Amino acid sequence: MKLQKLSIVIPTFNEAKTIGEVIRRSADAVRKLGLLEEIIVVDDGSTDDTRDKVQIPDVNIRYIKQEVNTGKGAALKRGFQSVTGEVIIIQDADLEYDPADYAQLLKPIQEDRADVVYGSRFHGTHQRKLYFWHRLGNSALTLLSNALTNLDLSDMETGYKVFRREVIERIRDHLHSKRFGIEPELTARVARGKLVLPDGSQSKWRVYEVPINYYGRTYEEGKKIGWRDGIAAIWAILRFNLWDT
Repeated sequence: MKLQKLSIVIPTFNEAKTIGEVIRRSADAVRKLGLLEEIIVVDDGSTDDTRDKVQIPDVNIRYIKQEVNTGKGAALKRGFQSVTGEVIIIQDADLEYDPADYAQLLKPIQEDRADVVYGSRFHGTHQRKLYFWHRLGNSALTLLSNALTNLDLSDMETGYKVFRREVIERIRDHLHSKRFGIEPELTARVARGKLVLPDGSQSKWRVYEVPINYYGRTYEEGKKIGWRDGIAAIWAILRFNLWDT
């Protein structure tokens, strides 16, 4: 696949301390690959000075402000409506995920081997070790999701998900999750999606997983996800695989 422009959707809520650095690193990573960047920042009701921090000179940024905090899923859906690049990547605003990994995330799509790529935090070289129960919970959620989607992912909840634009165009109007349930919903919809081949036949979207580095935060450092989000994720896995299809 010939790639010219990469759209980076960054949902953010009160991440003024890191959002500027995330934007700079993202733009640098894209330019090192010889691509044009389109950085779409969806400010999901921040009450800090996020708006000021996103004003980075000489970077192609589109800033979208949602007046009320409605969650990561709602912010992503808003951002997906604005993308114009051939490929879209989700980038969290908290520096847990490093844009230096863009090259390996994009490679399966550029080589026309994938339509969707997941970045696995559990197979990368650099991983900050934090919470045992988070790792156990993530593994359980991934296992349940895999059982219902018939995918064989190691990290369904990863923040790094990459899509060909046609995939996003097919699913964005059908997304319902407003908060962290967006991760299992995206996975469920990707697993059911079909690629139209040149001869008119259809084939499932090709999903790849590649290793990424992960620099997790503690709650003292600003981590937001909690056990209630885990319970909501179970419901989302069941809902979007069994009922809301």
